[in-house]
Amino acid sequence: MYDQVILEKGMYHLANHSFSEALEAADPSEQYAGTPLESLDAFERQLKRFDIRTEGKNCDRVEKFFSTTQSAVLFPEFVRRAVKKGMEESILPELTAASAQVNATSAKGFVVNESAGDYSTAVSEGAALTATTIRETVNPIPLNKFGRLITASYETVRTQRIDIFAVMLRAVGKKLAAAIAGNALGTLTSSVTPVQTATTTLTYADLTTLYAQFTDYELTTVVASPAVIGTILAMQQMAERTLDANGNVRLPFGAKLIASSALNDKTLVGISRDFAVACLMGTDVLLESDRLIDCQLDRIAVSVRAGFQPLMSGAAAVLAVKTS
Repeated sequence: MYDQVILEKGMYHLANHSFSEALEAADPSEQYAGTPLESLDAFERQLKRFDIRTEGKNCDRVEKFFSTTQSAVLFPEFVRRAVKKGMEESILPELTAASAQVNATSAKGFVVNESAGDYSTAVSEGAALTATTIRETVNPIPLNKFGRLITASYETVRTQRIDIFAVMLRAVGKKLAAAIAGNALGTLTSSVTPVQTATTTLTYADLTTLYAQFTDYELTTVVASPAVIGTILAMQQMAERTLDANGNVRLPFGAKLIASSALNDKTLVGISRDFAVACLMGTDVLLESDRLIDCQLDRIAVSVRAGFQPLMSGAAAVLAVKTS
């Protein structure tokens, strides 16, 4: 049972297994089916075991994690999950068609070549089919390291409510993911030839030009700087637009508007989310777990490795606002 699991630092250093996976192996969630604990994973059951309340009116303070040597082992995973949650709340998931874990600092991607011939062209009896060829790329995709160093003494952090401390960690994760998303946008903008606007002022007609670039895939998302998003929202064609059921702003032709400070005020990126780019994660969120367990909170180093692979030709387009 969950209250008999022995927690130790070494659970963070198992080969090919995360701390959460080590906990699940020691305390499988399947055995709680049909019980009041079935909605909790192994880590959440450990929080319950040590009566650590991470939210709500009676939320505990950070020092509750360090009540015992075993409960202290839970703290790095709490930090990792809070940062990870912030990353999941960023625009990064809105940009990627798929995400894969790669145990390396670089990875080979692929390139798709379409031979001459339209998909809609009927094939004569006995004639050869036109080909779609997938080949490995010559140059590997670098998985760049993104990170942040959080400095705070244990004396500063220990009296903070856990939920308030989690907000700060989520904010770090959100900003970290925004930087990674900037790398994704850079990959996309360098992989296609931009279409230039006719004038130096962005117009609604320019947005429809961006829409017209998508012939095989649906334009689902338009990403631009906050200033450009503001310009779009001020357009007469957007006057009667309201938020959709999920609170998103959409253009009249259905594409979701997303702001990213990684783009300058002269560049808009349109994508078909399900086909444009894949995220290759070299690592999950990494922490110096031993330091955190030992209350050495003066340096919380958070890092991830990630790279991006453009996928299908025609699933991304770039609109460049004329400069002069």
